Amino acid sequence: MNFEPGTRPDADTFATAAETLRGTLRGEALREGDDGYDAARAVWNAMIDRRPALIVRARGVADVIDAVNFARAHALPVSIRGGGHNVAGHAVCDGGLMIDLSLMRAVHVDPVARRARVEGGATWGDLDRESQVHGLATPGGLISDTGIAGLTLAGGIGWLRSRHGLCIDNLVSADLVTADGKLVSASAGSNQDLYWALRGGGGNFGVVVGFEFALHAVGPTVMFAAPIYPLSAGPGPIRFWRDFLADKNGDVGSLVEFSTIPESEDFPEEYWGQRCYTIAALYAGDAGEGERLLQPLRDQGDLVTDFSGQMQYCEVQQMFDTMMPFGQYRCYWKSHYLAGLSDALIDLCLANAAEAPSDNTLSSLWNFGGATAAVAADATALGDRSMPWMYSIDSVWSEAADDEANIGWTRKVWEQTRQYSQEGRLYLNFAGFGEEGEALVKDAYGKTYARLAAIKAGYDPGNMFRFNQNIRPAA
Repeated sequence: MNFEPGTRPDADTFATAAETLRGTLRGEALREGDDGYDAARAVWNAMIDRRPALIVRARGVADVIDAVNFARAHALPVSIRGGGHNVAGHAVCDGGLMIDLSLMRAVHVDPVARRARVEGGATWGDLDRESQVHGLATPGGLISDTGIAGLTLAGGIGWLRSRHGLCIDNLVSADLVTADGKLVSASAGSNQDLYWALRGGGGNFGVVVGFEFALHAVGPTVMFAAPIYPLSAGPGPIRFWRDFLADKNGDVGSLVEFSTIPESEDFPEEYWGQRCYTIAALYAGDAGEGERLLQPLRDQGDLVTDFSGQMQYCEVQQMFDTMMPFGQYRCYWKSHYLAGLSDALIDLCLANAAEAPSDNTLSSLWNFGGATAAVAADATALGDRSMPWMYSIDSVWSEAADDEANIGWTRKVWEQTRQYSQEGRLYLNFAGFGEEGEALVKDAYGKTYARLAAIKAGYDPGNMFRFNQNIRPAA
């Protein structure tokens, strides 16, 4: 059944067309009321409750092409689900077509070429598991259940950023289905404009069905430092950490994470319910050398406990998984790239951590520099890499009745610390719900925004792919 592009059929005709599409797919096409529909639209953030007109659970590239062609024929905007971990819930749309890639998770590692080819629905846990068979890895995130696609396309910040850069710095090529239903490849030698845009420009340009990453010798055993200090230890250990990293940003990926001690046998009972901070650091080289190098981070006063030690790289990648179980918590996260990390800002971060309305809330200070900073500003869509630090404010809570208090606190802290930001720039994977609209996206991209808008106009002039930190097509 054919329709003129850009026209929406009535409900009965749409139902018939959806049934016809279902018959062509290897995967599934789900409408409201179908078995599996509610499970397919669920994502990590329990706040997200949206209902697509149609969900296509693709099992291959042909399914994705058919879904995009269907969406274009019926004037449906498209959302794309990879791992479903994005806090703003961009994976799920209201009334549009959701393309779910979570059944497409194959990983193939070439240990000789040091390359990994990965389907668009794979998670970092999938890639780490296969690449570590060969003692190889590529920079990923901090939670293994995170989707490769969403993390990578917005930049991708993980433990290996010090020595090997961001996810996008290791993206060799990508295959994607564009708004006209064509499968195209982007790399340094093909569709260079698109390759540039994908490295930081988010999901604005199509459905990425395949990634190729460069791999590096990592592990399998690495040194991970994780001493936990009570918040009452004050700013001293954090100031030491800041100064300690000054000449080590090429070897150590690190963060200070503020949190609350849970009621768990893993922690001394006298600290249960108290606020604390962890100085977490991964040394991206020989584990023994790393243990000696990172020891001073563990010697800055009395500790709650210390989870430091030589461990498997995959174990490090999974350490934070339990903090974000699927669908159990409501989340709202904001961030700033920081121009510096002064004593005054450290004091403010401590005060903010003490006042967080939820015990599940996290906030973090991240270091940059090293291989991340070595990439030229115009080399990728992410733009300027001169930010030395990042501050993320990650509110996490359980009850809908507490939404206003937690979102309000997060936004207050974000506005309060904006004066310390690098020209208002932020990490678009930690951008709240993007309520600020185009202004926030323009601030994030700065000088690269106009080029991105022009490329968007070439590949998606109708803005089919707009459930993201959206770049509007240039006129």
